[in-house]
Amino acid sequence: MSEQAVGRRGGYRGWLLSDAPRTAFQARCQRVYIAWLTFRTNPIAMAGLITIATLVLMALFAPWITSGDGITQDLPNRLLPPSSEHWFGTDQLGRDIFDRIVWGSQITLYIVGMVGIIVVPIGLAIGTIAGYVGGIVDQVLMRITDIFLAFPRLILALAFVAALGPGIENAVLAIALTTWSPYARIARAEALTLRNSEFILAARTQGASTWRILRRHVVPLCLSSVIVRLTLDMAGIILTAAGLGFLGLGAQPPSPEWGAMISTGRQFILDQWWVPTIPGLAIFIVSLGFNLLGDGLRDVLDPRSRG
Repeated sequence: MSEQAVGRRGGYRGWLLSDAPRTAFQARCQRVYIAWLTFRTNPIAMAGLITIATLVLMALFAPWITSGDGITQDLPNRLLPPSSEHWFGTDQLGRDIFDRIVWGSQITLYIVGMVGIIVVPIGLAIGTIAGYVGGIVDQVLMRITDIFLAFPRLILALAFVAALGPGIENAVLAIALTTWSPYARIARAEALTLRNSEFILAARTQGASTWRILRRHVVPLCLSSVIVRLTLDMAGIILTAAGLGFLGLGAQPPSPEWGAMISTGRQFILDQWWVPTIPGLAIFIVSLGFNLLGDGLRDVLDPRSRG
């Protein structure tokens, strides 16, 4: 679009709010922009977005906002209280806790990102196929899903990590294997409501294959509900990862994983409270941020939640 045309339409804002979009790309941009306008009017959701954005920026700029790698020991400065030199104090090995929190944000984002990348495609694939195809396929896939739903997530993750061995990669795999089942249930429920819709029947009459209908129509319409559930589940994923780290089954020392930091610092909780408390607060704040963000996304992406 030329600058002159943009000017006639009142700038890009006018283009995004046009009543008659001329292309599919313009329509998609309008949906995203209108969703953003709705989202930013929710102060709680914006607080969650700011919290998660801060976490991402911390992870990205860790080398520039820390004084060290968070791993190197400095025994003469062990167990120092919070001060202007060490904002969050130091731990039992003299490592700056602020540095370890910042570097640990990379581990947290890695875990939640990898789990999300794994569970969303698995949940969508199983749920949409089960809901759309139905019959014996639905029965088999949902009984497998019920098996995973029957066990508490942390207990099942502990079993998988015990079998696979400790380590951050195995922890990610174990968390993903215990997390995908609710997404399959959500996708199946959405697919059941969509498979007899008029536009789906029209696609069938035009000769569209089952794979094409699933890929072009069913999966995109189920995606928003799954994304909202994933955002709300991020807190549970972080807590599960922290629980595995606390038990020594997640990221291994000297990695600055927040759960492992709480585990090694719990013996100092009475006299040097900052050693286990600061990573605990980091887990709490990030988990709260994801919950607030998920609530805001639900209001935007789920039309049934709007008044």
